[in-house]
Amino acid sequence: MSDTLKDIDINILAQKLNAIAQTGLTYSKDVFDQERYETLRQIACDLFRSRFNVDDGTLNHVSESGYATPKSDVRAFIVRDGKILMVKEADDGKWSLPGGWADVGDTPSAAVCREVEEETGLRVKVTKLLGVWDRNLHGHPPLPWHVYKLIFLCEEIGGSLAISHESTDIGFFDINDLPELSLTRVVPEELTVSMDIATTDSPTWFD
Repeated sequence: MSDTLKDIDINILAQKLNAIAQTGLTYSKDVFDQERYETLRQIACDLFRSRFNVDDGTLNHVSESGYATPKSDVRAFIVRDGKILMVKEADDGKWSLPGGWADVGDTPSAAVCREVEEETGLRVKVTKLLGVWDRNLHGHPPLPWHVYKLIFLCEEIGGSLAISHESTDIGFFDINDLPELSLTRVVPEELTVSMDIATTDSPTWFD
């Protein structure tokens, strides 16, 4: 078994342990069961801390409540003159598609349009869902949460390029000459598949 496969297996195991603990803490009324679920949550955090390079700041956010479900990450695929719009992330100095977590109350398309305007200064409209990606399956670095990534084809309708507090640079890149990617946010496969779907009649990607 490859090291990569072992990493993915442990990542998913720790995510499931944390999800079971979160759901158990939400619905359990027995104080002893609650203590057991807290212990289970700590085991999940210890797994992430010992096996992966996950910082304590990220792990501090695993203490959510309610029934545990995957998070939604929305990304915009904007093409101008055959090149893809990307932003240079302030936190790691690497490049990604504009986007981020979908906020409660937003539709997915509204969330991605808001993220684009906040991060790039452009106003866009969504024209097509290019893909729904299970983050666990495509080589992203591990996170404590299970995440679905929604990539939308977007069309520019106004605004002008402007750097935000979340990014240090903005640019359009050829699919065959990409900058160093922020792999926690986007991987090469997602970009190449999205470009193919955006420029052909290929169906939306899923999983």
